[in-house]
Amino acid sequence: MEVRAVLFSIPFGLTFLLFGLAINLIQAICFLTIRPLSKSAFRQINGAVASFLWLDLIWLMEWWGGLKVKLYTDLETYRLMGKEHALLMPNHICDADILMGLLLANRSGCLRSALMVIKKSSKYLPIFGWTAWFLEFVFLDRSWEKDESNLKASLKRLRDFTMPFWLTIFAEGTRMSPDKLSAAREFAASRKLPIPRNVMIPRTKGFVTAVKNLRSFVPAIYDVTLAVPEGYSTPSLYMLMERQHTVVKVHVKRYSMTELPESDEGIAQWCRDRFVAKVRMNFEHYSTNMIPCWTNLKLRVPFPAKKFMKLVDLLRHCSHLLIANAENKG
Repeated sequence: MEVRAVLFSIPFGLTFLLFGLAINLIQAICFLTIRPLSKSAFRQINGAVASFLWLDLIWLMEWWGGLKVKLYTDLETYRLMGKEHALLMPNHICDADILMGLLLANRSGCLRSALMVIKKSSKYLPIFGWTAWFLEFVFLDRSWEKDESNLKASLKRLRDFTMPFWLTIFAEGTRMSPDKLSAAREFAASRKLPIPRNVMIPRTKGFVTAVKNLRSFVPAIYDVTLAVPEGYSTPSLYMLMERQHTVVKVHVKRYSMTELPESDEGIAQWCRDRFVAKVRMNFEHYSTNMIPCWTNLKLRVPFPAKKFMKLVDLLRHCSHLLIANAENKG
């Protein structure tokens, strides 16, 4: 690891560890004292507390890492983002996708109720996993025999969510890599499916179950496509620590739940069709560096988030000045 990344990761890691454990302690106290009295009040307070931790990670991406995220969508979708329950279906391009999802939720005003479907093993990770558990993230084993009933129960528990929430499901099941993309192409060729260029083939069982259990109270699905412009590198956590700036374009197309088919196979085919569309969109994007049929909109930044991010930025800057001063004296 380069010197810059090392010098950054030590103070950031220590601060994040102490801050995260404090957040988890507050969450545990709220879980034991407030949740038995009012689940709705607990969710609002817990979400607000967890937001401080997520804002720390968003700072890592934007203020330190210099990641630029450009949003492309239509005006009606832009007005609804963060104001309604929604199921998000992005492609999975890198290990920073979860952070980009949190950034988008923050800019849309629903960071405190941004939920995700993630691996069950993540639940046991200190800070991130514990925070996610308190927030009611959905955890899966990647074994459908175990996951089906758990997924249905977890989704039904969201019915009484009073705040507008986003639930993100990575239908591909894994982030893209050269080896996985090669395997996906071989699989697609054997099944006579469209050959993926820079997205994976979706696993539809979880998505079908999500749609069937959410459609009665979640009005929309956001088809989210992430693309990296030509000449830029795909972001990673290491790149962010190294301050290697890059750009990601986020394309959001809203579908009403009423537009989706009723049958399991119909929903599965709808999901596959959306990923075929992602392939075409990404291919056109990489070929011409233009995005078809989208409006370039500036992401909103809630006022409280601006103030908190400036405070975090100031504290980080002071810590790096102290480190640099100590090195010069040494």
